[in-house]
Amino acid sequence: MPTAKKIIAPSLLDPTNHALILIDQQYLQLLTMRSHDTTIVINATTLLAKGAKLFGVRTLLTTAFASRHALVKEVQEVFPEQEPIDRTTLNAFEDERVVSWAEAAGRGKLVLAGLWTESCLAMSALSALSAGYEVYIITDASGGGSKESHEMAVQRMTAAGATPLTAGTYLKELQRDWSRDATAAEVLAIYEQHGGAYGEGLRWEWDARSRKDWR
Repeated sequence: MPTAKKIIAPSLLDPTNHALILIDQQYLQLLTMRSHDTTIVINATTLLAKGAKLFGVRTLLTTAFASRHALVKEVQEVFPEQEPIDRTTLNAFEDERVVSWAEAAGRGKLVLAGLWTESCLAMSALSALSAGYEVYIITDASGGGSKESHEMAVQRMTAAGATPLTAGTYLKELQRDWSRDATAAEVLAIYEQHGGAYGEGLRWEWDARSRKDWR
């Protein structure tokens, strides 16, 4: 009789098989975004950034015309040592520095989030797909000029082969097993702070610093 083994889908993300690029999470884009409430996008992006930092995921920050408007401080504060790559191109993958960074990261999967969905994120995702990367897009850490433009861009990227998911799902996928004590308490702390209703539920039911029976 064959011995049962764990089954892990190769499409699942883990801390070692992907890199993260946060594209133009800046104030002008936020102010003109109409697909989401800005606080929701900031919260999701901060959760995403903190999760990546916790698990040691290679992460790149990019901006466009940073001299006119800064990167959102909640994101920059997660990576205070990193100076974003500042571009003139709408498509991050038309900037050789971004392409070189992705190549040097040496990961077959790229996770992307950005503003706006229909321009900088979509162009970058489509270009990364054409370069042979498996691309994942974080839809709630991204936003567009209208709800329709965001949704149409997500559909376009998905049709081209990108996989959509949310920031909270991303973090769960990296943790995957609550018995992994090295990160479990910090993951719960991130959810408590940025996880919306799920975080509120955790705060109500568990003390993340003292209990070890997480479900």
